[in-house]
Amino acid sequence: MKKYIYTMMFALIGITVAQAQRMLPKQKGLEVNAGTLSDDHPGRNYYLNIGMTVNGKNGNYQLWALEYTHQYDEYKDLCLPQETYTTEGGYSFFLLGDARKSITLNTAITGVLGYESINRGKNLLYDGAKILTEDNFIYGAGGRLSFETYLSDRCVLILQGRTKVLWGTDLEQFRPSAGLGLRFNF
Repeated sequence: MKKYIYTMMFALIGITVAQAQRMLPKQKGLEVNAGTLSDDHPGRNYYLNIGMTVNGKNGNYQLWALEYTHQYDEYKDLCLPQETYTTEGGYSFFLLGDARKSITLNTAITGVLGYESINRGKNLLYDGAKILTEDNFIYGAGGRLSFETYLSDRCVLILQGRTKVLWGTDLEQFRPSAGLGLRFNF
């Protein structure tokens, strides 16, 4: 009988510990994302993002990230590169999920600061045409809707739809995107 009681106690402790490792307050995580921009050329226009999360209470967390966005604009037979380097900080709110937080739906609101470069700063093209848009410092706000599922107690798979609204830009002010990512919680 004692063996049965000890076995049950260890099983319950193991389940409790496994559940307790998810979304602990002040737990930090490293997040890596990649995705495509919502436009005419989804294979050529992409973003790469690396970030840090700090868990709060009730499944909410802070989000800090650095991002590189690369897209092309066509001019005659030439593809002009448009590169954006941004830093982003904000807060993600828990919307829906199961009790163990194995599967969650979160939304985030962020502030964005960065720099954009058009044709790597070269204003003149091969045929003598001049690019009128300039490299700029940009700022704005972002939003994100993410579906997150735990692959293990420390590894999270993230499917997300995002958008940014930017000011100070000569390019598109509204920039939607979709992506996939992984987070490793420490």
